[in-house]
Amino acid sequence: MLDFDTIAAISTPMGEGAIAIVRLSGDEAFTIANAIFKSPGNKNLLDVPSHTIHYGHIVDPKTDETIEEVMMSVMKGPRTFTREDIVEINCHGGIVSVNRVLQLVLANGARLAEPGEFTKRAFLNGRIDLSQAEAVMDLIRAKTDKAMNVAINQMEGRLSNLIRKLRQEILETLAHVEVNIDYPEYDDVEEMTHSILIEKATKVRDEIAQLLQTSQQGKILREGLATVIVGRPNVGKSSLLNSLVQDTKAIVTDIPGTTRDVIEEYVNVRGVPLRLVDTAGIRETEDIVERIGVERSRQYLKEADLILLVLNFHDDFTEEDERLFEAVKGMDYIVIVNKTDLPQKINLEKVTELAEGHPVVTTSLLREEGIDQLEEAIAALFFEGSVESQDLTYVSNTRHIALLTQAQSSIDEAISGIESGIPIDIVQIDLTRTWELLGEVIGESVHESLIDQLFSQFCLGK
Repeated sequence: MLDFDTIAAISTPMGEGAIAIVRLSGDEAFTIANAIFKSPGNKNLLDVPSHTIHYGHIVDPKTDETIEEVMMSVMKGPRTFTREDIVEINCHGGIVSVNRVLQLVLANGARLAEPGEFTKRAFLNGRIDLSQAEAVMDLIRAKTDKAMNVAINQMEGRLSNLIRKLRQEILETLAHVEVNIDYPEYDDVEEMTHSILIEKATKVRDEIAQLLQTSQQGKILREGLATVIVGRPNVGKSSLLNSLVQDTKAIVTDIPGTTRDVIEEYVNVRGVPLRLVDTAGIRETEDIVERIGVERSRQYLKEADLILLVLNFHDDFTEEDERLFEAVKGMDYIVIVNKTDLPQKINLEKVTELAEGHPVVTTSLLREEGIDQLEEAIAALFFEGSVESQDLTYVSNTRHIALLTQAQSSIDEAISGIESGIPIDIVQIDLTRTWELLGEVIGESVHESLIDQLFSQFCLGK
């Protein structure tokens, strides 16, 4: 375990609540907590058993003023999250009370923790690897049960174990290459080495490819689908947003141009997190404010993962509608024909023809009809109707995906080299590079500056 100073931070969200927690970690955690803690019977926290909780008060040792009534949790390293001594002060969840406790802890020798420093210490002390540390933040930010399950699997080391297994395969292969280099006089060794190299390298490549196959779904679960609702004014875009969010987030009127700017909300659709954007109706307009909103709508359209193109069942198909189909060509989109509670005027055959195989769903948002079919279409488009998060090792982190893609490219070069008869010591370079890239995923070969950058994105008390 590395030698660090003692840090402290508030580990619960700021605001009013039943309980707030001030966490300390480090060699002086017990000493600092003991200096400000008074309990019935004057317990000495340095002597109490590990993983126990004790009732008492936080008292300023300089003024003897009682600050808070608390429960003090004491956990001795290395059986803790950071593998250091940890104290958690459970106090009332008011903003003033928890801040006074923290200030007293800092005044008695602790240092305010940097963002993510508790998790960073867990990584540096060998408690977790880098991919597991990143999964901690994914778990905190998870917006659906499926995303949470993926994060938990990564925290428990499912991805880490697979990466370590692949690295061990490469290491054993490299050891065999070394034998060949050290004993070149044996021809049969060289022949056997080429055979083993092809077999081992192909196996590793296939495993990496299988991981990357889950990357699109994993990234969606982690970051959400950037989903943009587009259509002419007054076709029901804001009503669709409200129906999916199940709340009145957007103003709905019969007046075209009511939505003049974009509105963003997260929504869970069959386990798929959508970052839903309701845009201003795309049309030519003289209104300056609405025109700005339309331009923003066009920009969001370019950056979207999924388009929900809304048409009016009770209106003729227009040139503006046709231009929208042109704008979304080549993208993932679902056509929603809304207002089926009104008499039909739109040519549905033409809509289906222009959709070119993309899903077409009819809805009456006023009567809340068709939403289930829309949700099924969204899930089927990206996950074939379901997310098997319990059975697969999902790769969801952009950094991991980039490293695995590079590793796949590197081992492809190694295989091509073997098949082309390139000398084994040259092939060894590509294999070693693959091994290093896989090591970067779990933090076994990564630069210190990257570690600092990753943990700076964490919340303060984690």
